[in-house]
Amino acid sequence: MTVGMLDTGSIDIGSIDIGSIGIWWSTAYDGAPFAEEAEALAEVDEQGWGAVWLPEHYGRESMAHSALALGATRRIPVVPGIANLWARDPVAMVNGGRTLAEAHPNRFAIGLGVSHRPVIESRGASADRSPLDVVSRYLDEMDRAKYTAASPAEEPPRILAALGPRMLQLAATRTAGAHTYTVPVEHTALAREVMGPDAVLAVEQKVVLSDDPDTSRAIARQFLPLFLPNYRNNLLRCGFEAADLDDGGTDDVVDRLVAWGDVASIQTRVKEHLAAGADHVCLQVLPLDGRLPRREWRELADALIGET
Repeated sequence: MTVGMLDTGSIDIGSIDIGSIGIWWSTAYDGAPFAEEAEALAEVDEQGWGAVWLPEHYGRESMAHSALALGATRRIPVVPGIANLWARDPVAMVNGGRTLAEAHPNRFAIGLGVSHRPVIESRGASADRSPLDVVSRYLDEMDRAKYTAASPAEEPPRILAALGPRMLQLAATRTAGAHTYTVPVEHTALAREVMGPDAVLAVEQKVVLSDDPDTSRAIARQFLPLFLPNYRNNLLRCGFEAADLDDGGTDDVVDRLVAWGDVASIQTRVKEHLAAGADHVCLQVLPLDGRLPRREWRELADALIGET
């Protein structure tokens, strides 16, 4: 089947052009030593992807990881997806971003978010406060933070992890936009409606490049965080039934959250998100063999964005 190239025109977060399609760096890749990761990042850079998004969970620390990724690449913007605000105070967050933005002009944005109750409590913090209030106050403190080192030409833009309507509204009014995770196309349409036409909407999309349904769904279920309340509640708002989210999700749930099949199938899902209102779709390519999916990135890049 012939696959046409996607429109990879400019999508700006502040002064940073992230294009319309990027790579989300899965925690599934954490087992690779950074020397191997650096080689893979350089390949992703050369393939022409618009941005690379780096997660933060219990693996590599987000700001250090971003610095390493920026040093291993020459062109591609790097965005945490997301830096956990409970892992650093607001001054450390914004000044870490300023440090990277000054050293790598127009290549770093601060992706931040409030994370999940189990992660928050594992850090010894209380999850009883309103997430909306926590994020709003955190952004206020970032705005007030002093910085006495050499300043970047422009402040690093911010993008906020958001799922529910109120957090999406906050993302649209206080930051460059929202970064969503584990969402169906229906949520992308809802998010665009809530945020209005101007804020950036960057959507993570899980991908398994395999035509075998049993293999694809088995891999997908390993990486669907349906047990976490934030994602579960959001999917219920999107019309999913609670029972369908149990035990790794029904086949229909998996298929609506994870794009699997050949490159044409992946392209179709990306186009659906873009048509529903996404500005940027970042592909989390789930590995078939536990290794960095370098073959899959190349195959997708050749099909979706072409040679660079």
